[in-house]
Amino acid sequence: MYDNILLPFDGSDGAARVLHHAAEVAHWADATIRALYVADTNRDSVTVVEGHTIDVLEHEGRDIVEEAAKTMETLGVSYRTDVVQGNPAPTIVEYAEAYDQDLIVMPTHGREGVSRYLVGSVSEKVVRLSSVPVLSVRMQPDEMLTFPYEAVLVPTDGSDAATHAADHLLEFAAALDATVHVLSVVDDSALGPDVRSTIAGKESEQAATSAVETVVSAAKERGIADVVQHVELGRPAEVILGCVEANDVHAVGMGTTGRRGTDRILLGSVAERTVRSAPAPVMTVAKPG
Repeated sequence: MYDNILLPFDGSDGAARVLHHAAEVAHWADATIRALYVADTNRDSVTVVEGHTIDVLEHEGRDIVEEAAKTMETLGVSYRTDVVQGNPAPTIVEYAEAYDQDLIVMPTHGREGVSRYLVGSVSEKVVRLSSVPVLSVRMQPDEMLTFPYEAVLVPTDGSDAATHAADHLLEFAAALDATVHVLSVVDDSALGPDVRSTIAGKESEQAATSAVETVVSAAKERGIADVVQHVELGRPAEVILGCVEANDVHAVGMGTTGRRGTDRILLGSVAERTVRSAPAPVMTVAKPG
């Protein structure tokens, strides 16, 4: 389902770990990885050397993608490399669309910012802007990246965006023969203290249960045999993280709205918090606008 995978790459240690993970996905999907270095035009990088005007970042970028090519050659994955100039986040998004990429594998810092692509939350901007699915992978040396994913978590709030993302994730999970955990969270932050005894609380639980059942039904239609249902009470982002850890989830899939531009809002900012904090890769899928 992924023939072309775009990997924004800056040569940092963490990004190298993400490259290996992307290569595993590419092997499984029989896909080609395109390692892309964006020479940031927001930075003053032009200089003169021996009478010749050169762009230091662009020159550095060529060295970096050459090293990426050597690694991908060793890993036996089909690949291409490119160096372009531009504002990193929109350039990555525009490049993915222009070259018909099926998936962007984007490094995210987690606890430590080790990648220049994360300066100014470039990864989060790509998640907000991209019409192409984005797999955000944390670059933590103490965290294991497992592939193929054996357990995939699909949070849903029943919205069109969540349902659209669930369809994509279920197709992915079915191809992986993975267990699917479907989760809907009753957000208790806007409800009174005795949530379960209130009409609003009961209606919220009913809506959450219905949202889960819709995704479970879709999973069964795709032939996914192992589906686990979760309806939980709490703050959504916290519950999602708890579910990841409690169920040894290897990847999370979530939806974003279909609006383009820097004002795109992730679903209640829950997806954004999950991308930042989840100890597993997070795939975000935009609903077409």
